[in-house]
Amino acid sequence: MRGTSNTRFLEGLNNVELVTGAVDDFESCVRACQGVEGIIHSAGLVKAKSPDDFRRVNTEGTENLLRAAEKAGSVRRFVFVSSQAVAGPSDEACTPVCVGNEGEPVTAYGRSKLAAEKILLASKKEIHSVILRPPAIYGPRDGEILVFFKAVKGGVLPLTNPLEAKYSMIYGPDCAAACVKALSANVESGTTLFLDDGHPVSFKEMIEQVEAALGKKAWLRVPLPQALVKGAAVLTEAYGKVTNQAVMLTLDKCNELHATGWVCDGGPAQAALDWQPTVRFREGVKLTADWYKKEGWL
Repeated sequence: MRGTSNTRFLEGLNNVELVTGAVDDFESCVRACQGVEGIIHSAGLVKAKSPDDFRRVNTEGTENLLRAAEKAGSVRRFVFVSSQAVAGPSDEACTPVCVGNEGEPVTAYGRSKLAAEKILLASKKEIHSVILRPPAIYGPRDGEILVFFKAVKGGVLPLTNPLEAKYSMIYGPDCAAACVKALSANVESGTTLFLDDGHPVSFKEMIEQVEAALGKKAWLRVPLPQALVKGAAVLTEAYGKVTNQAVMLTLDKCNELHATGWVCDGGPAQAALDWQPTVRFREGVKLTADWYKKEGWL
């Protein structure tokens, strides 16, 4: 964890030792790997001030941790949490993307994750690795999808995505369970698997299910043309530069927003990991909304 990390939800857990470090600090990675037998590497940036930051943390940080694991000598399994973003969007028919039938990443984030995957595959004989590619992860404690919930609660929902666009989703605890399974699964080194809950939802369905979970409808839905979204992205990027903050809405991110779908095939992961997703989006949204309310986030 970083020195600035919020550890409130980790403190007091049994058999958990918190260690301060960062993936872009090689020596801290070396210290963290001492005596470790398995690594689940889920650290990374989903928003950054520049493409260089994505590369420094997501790509070079993964290489740092991998080299530290090799140096430790005790690590038997390295599980890397990559992203569906490495494979690019689905085609117009929303055919699920699968391993061996991928497109190209359309964002700097996706390219940084793909570069990290290639580093792992190049070293798969030296250390046993498993690469997992989840789609959008949501659930309690997630701060990114919270913006969507807040917009619905506020009654005004900007429509940045096509209503008919479809998305694979995965509930956070289900994704975590798959990661744990990957630590001991009987799979070859370099195995790459997509994760999802098996039931893609359209953007329209997402809105309806969030509204049902909150018991409130967005009374104003504002369709935003691509040109307007890009204009907002330009302003958001400018704000980020002035305030020296990473922002989510960028011109690069717009490459994802207007795709007809982001659907992946998580079926092979269920067999390979002996794992089953337990929560579909409709139920997961309700669990997430309830948690946000309980914690005062909504």
